[in-house]
Amino acid sequence: MAFRRRNKSYPFFSQEFLIQNHADIVFSLVIFILIGLMFEATAKTAILFIQPQYNITTLSQEGEVTTYQYGWKDCATILFYFFITLILHAVVQEYLLDKVNRRLHLSKSKNTKFNESGQLCVFHLVSSVWSFYILITEGYLLHPSSLWENYPHTHLRFQVKLFYLTQLAYWLHALPELYFQKVRKEEIPRQLQYISLYLLHISAAYLLNLSRVGLVLVFLQYVSELGFHIARLLYFTDESHQKMFDLWAVSFVFTRMATLTLMFLAVGFGLARAENQGLDLEMGTTHLNECLGSRTLGKQSSGAPCSGSRSEPYLS
Repeated sequence: MAFRRRNKSYPFFSQEFLIQNHADIVFSLVIFILIGLMFEATAKTAILFIQPQYNITTLSQEGEVTTYQYGWKDCATILFYFFITLILHAVVQEYLLDKVNRRLHLSKSKNTKFNESGQLCVFHLVSSVWSFYILITEGYLLHPSSLWENYPHTHLRFQVKLFYLTQLAYWLHALPELYFQKVRKEEIPRQLQYISLYLLHISAAYLLNLSRVGLVLVFLQYVSELGFHIARLLYFTDESHQKMFDLWAVSFVFTRMATLTLMFLAVGFGLARAENQGLDLEMGTTHLNECLGSRTLGKQSSGAPCSGSRSEPYLS
């Protein structure tokens, strides 16, 4: 399965060889894991990489309900979807963005930003639709109080846990892609900043059992950033297309207002009144009153759930 046209061959395991063939190498690893499902001796190990772990089945009025918790085995699942995102990144780059780049004849600096916006546009679109579907099916939009009721939310539905694992996998894959895509040195600090912020806030929401609030925040963030990257793509195709930035500015203000309102209601009125107000590493809960008090002082306690209120890095 070849992703890139190769006009020149390079020595095995050289820098250029790894850059040009990284998707093929990762694809081989994915096939190797999938082959492991075919044999009884390796099936239990292979399933750790493919299927979310720590499932719990309980009986309710609706019948058997399967929910999930988190644990160290999630690292294996994240690694598998990390490989998948590397492959999908190469597919989008080779069969979509590179073809458009050849027609536009962009400069090297614009080409880098075009590829960045193109990849993020696809990701934000898929993630926005997916997260909105989860919010609808789980009833979080119709019943906003469910975002903080019965906290901590230690049991996740399959689609919620899979969403968080794939989100972590995507933003982790963005780190080596800085090397594979030969991103300019002056662009690396900016990209590292927002990649780290996404990883920090998504990990905090997942590990502190703030998955419901985090899901809404991620949806609002991705909708806003989707508008920005669409506007930037249109600008690169024709510099006269600047009205999309005005539309994005409106959506930016709207999503930030919605984010602040949500955090005020969920954290200030909902989670702050939860019965469990102590620090419990096993349950993933933290002291919310201390977190709220630290805002007044302009400080943030380590691992505090109020960090979700800052989960909107500006991707300029």
